[in-house]
Amino acid sequence: MATPVRHSKLEDVLGLLVGTFIVSLGLFLLNSSSAVTGGTAGLALLLNYGIPVPFGVLFLAINLPFFLLAIRGKGWSFAFRSGLAILLVSAFSYLHPAVVDLPAMNTWYAVLAGNALCGVGVLILFRHNSSLGGFNIAALILQERFGLRAGYVLMCLDAAVVLGSMLVVPPLNALVSAVGVVLLNLILALNHRPGRYLGA
Repeated sequence: MATPVRHSKLEDVLGLLVGTFIVSLGLFLLNSSSAVTGGTAGLALLLNYGIPVPFGVLFLAINLPFFLLAIRGKGWSFAFRSGLAILLVSAFSYLHPAVVDLPAMNTWYAVLAGNALCGVGVLILFRHNSSLGGFNIAALILQERFGLRAGYVLMCLDAAVVLGSMLVVPPLNALVSAVGVVLLNLILALNHRPGRYLGA
């Protein structure tokens, strides 16, 4: 078996910055089209549609309870990196609306593109020993301890969030969001398998 080659600190920093930027851009597309995704980001989007609190604040608040799970299940290093990733996504969520003026966009395109970006961004974070907290942490722990693919675990958890969105967004948006969540988690399931990626 090949010896894993660890990422350098610079590679980890760049991975965190690029991964969180890509995720935040995907969430910006979803938010702009009144759609949702899974996980704590999806919960934050749902709450953001109903209460006058910025997405970044909600995303931070929802993820706070998961830090204990991250510390106990993955250690301080993973928890610290995940905390940085959550802070960066929250910060980037203020950047995009300030510098990007989106024209009218097709809902299907916005949701599929947004979830694809989120999937790629989360994959980058996973490969740099980080996550976006919440369901990501639970999925990674289940994958490492029981061999369950993180993407499939997230798909099941995210389904509950999308079903809940039917109470908040129009039915068509909820349907499109469900398709987008499947796409996001397929990206993770096909690219993040136990034993396939040797970097750390």
